[in-house]
Amino acid sequence: MKTRLPVTLRSSPTFKPKPWTWDSRECWTGYPQQLLEPSIYVYYIMQLSFYISLVITLPFDVKRKDQEMEIIHHAATIFLISFSYCANYIRIGTLVMIIHDASSCLLELAKMFHYLKWHKICDTLFLLFSAVFLFSRLVIFPNKVLYNTYYYSMELYRPSLSYYLMNGSLMVLQLQHIFWSYFIVRMLCRFFICGTVEKDLRSDSEDSERGEEEMPQEKEATKKGSVPSSLNSGGSRISKDAPLRLDGSSQPTDSHPR
Repeated sequence: MKTRLPVTLRSSPTFKPKPWTWDSRECWTGYPQQLLEPSIYVYYIMQLSFYISLVITLPFDVKRKDQEMEIIHHAATIFLISFSYCANYIRIGTLVMIIHDASSCLLELAKMFHYLKWHKICDTLFLLFSAVFLFSRLVIFPNKVLYNTYYYSMELYRPSLSYYLMNGSLMVLQLQHIFWSYFIVRMLCRFFICGTVEKDLRSDSEDSERGEEEMPQEKEATKKGSVPSSLNSGGSRISKDAPLRLDGSSQPTDSHPR
């Protein structure tokens, strides 16, 4: 399981709140000649490294309904981090990453407790994550970031190519926030009806979700020398009671050899 929790925990102590984290107009004070502090540099490098690792490992991850959206999200995020660094939109880029980290860390914690089968803690963290995600991505992000880059910047500078590239990429992120909010609201409705979060609605099928959970069990069974009840090459499960023929097919137990 890939998690950004260590990245956030490692970079958070080096990052201290700045005046522009509260006052959006301070993001443009002294621009473009703004000093890059070492703490922000470390924060940038760790975030960029994390998202590059996500792109590298994405082909080996469990396929979900939003995999194409994930690819677009990772590409837009890597472009934004790199572009904001080169164009010295450091303060705007830092705000975007802070807003994303606020909810993402809670999601990673909920996943860990889900794999540990601690469902009550997982459900509590999921509710907390949903509240933080919906508020930070649908309220804070448009008002704190989009309004800042669209209107505050134009009070001081005329729109240029970098203006349209930055705002276009930020709008792509906002559309993805709306897309994922739809799945979160659906899962919240199911939670209040069923009383628990049964499975990730992004999964293409129950087999993909089940396979993600059974993989550690099958590895443990393989180490002990037992044969796990996994899928064979034909897609059907191998019965534990049916003997195997030399050609690899199973033979019913009630049949008699000729």
